[in-house]
Amino acid sequence: MLTLSCPGRSIDLNDYGKLDAELGKLYAASVQALLEQTGLQASSIKAIGSHGQTVFHAPTPPFPFTLQIGDPNIIAEATGITTVADLRRRDIAANGQGAPLVPAFHQAVFSSVTEHRCVVNIGGIANITVLPANGTRPVIGFDTGPGNILSDLWIKQHKGKELDAGGEWAKSGRIEGDLAIQLKQDAYFHAKPPKSTGREYFSSAWLSQVTDLSNYAPEDVQATLVYLTASTIGDAIKQHAPETERILICGGGAHNAFLLERLKLELALPVATTENYGIHPDHVEAAAFAWLARQTLNHQPGNLTAVTGASRPVILGGIYPGTNGLS
Repeated sequence: MLTLSCPGRSIDLNDYGKLDAELGKLYAASVQALLEQTGLQASSIKAIGSHGQTVFHAPTPPFPFTLQIGDPNIIAEATGITTVADLRRRDIAANGQGAPLVPAFHQAVFSSVTEHRCVVNIGGIANITVLPANGTRPVIGFDTGPGNILSDLWIKQHKGKELDAGGEWAKSGRIEGDLAIQLKQDAYFHAKPPKSTGREYFSSAWLSQVTDLSNYAPEDVQATLVYLTASTIGDAIKQHAPETERILICGGGAHNAFLLERLKLELALPVATTENYGIHPDHVEAAAFAWLARQTLNHQPGNLTAVTGASRPVILGGIYPGTNGLS
């Protein structure tokens, strides 16, 4: 999977096709397991909103594109449930970034008539959604930079672990100010929105090209990478949403206590997970793509032009009918 996301790395089309099909089968199996767990029948489900797995995101001209795999034909056929997928490319066709798409859902479920809020989604990449009180201004949102991706890569390299649970390893180190300054000089952090990025940019190669990391203790690099995530999120909010009164956190980063601690220090604002507002932080993105599928089936746009930079609101994705049909 990671091979597909590496710039300049070749992959055999046969390997690509097999991976696309395998992911489709895995997604279908996950749906079937969930149906068994809940006791629901496939016939009772209107549709599946499948984001797929992003393997490359390159929204810059002259030939912008984004690529997600996990064959929706297989999902629809194996489950019998109509599947809505390929949700990003129509926005790119309309001159948008194709990301982030979740702000429209954040607006629908987390906005307030009395309070300026900012939803911070911290997955591999971090993004923010700025929700002005009472819809007084357009909702904006963009990718701020790395979320968990760099710290996950670093702990994998040095500890053989998939993630730094609770940020405990990072907490054992110290933030190296000179390293943080070097990392934050990257042009992406200073680019104006709309903007989006991915693991093909913020990668091990990106990290190693900045400086010789062997000059630092591994735990200090880890602490600095968490600081990088928190400070770039904080900088984005201070610059583009200075009236924010409350931060709502979702995504895997919501479980990183050290990261949340750093965010509170950066912003001096109330920080809570979306669980306090009705949706578990692990479920927000899945719910968002179910909502986007609903928009598509109802012939409603799913993008926000102020977020993605698209020339107009568009209906997103392709519809792959299941045996349940579209009624």
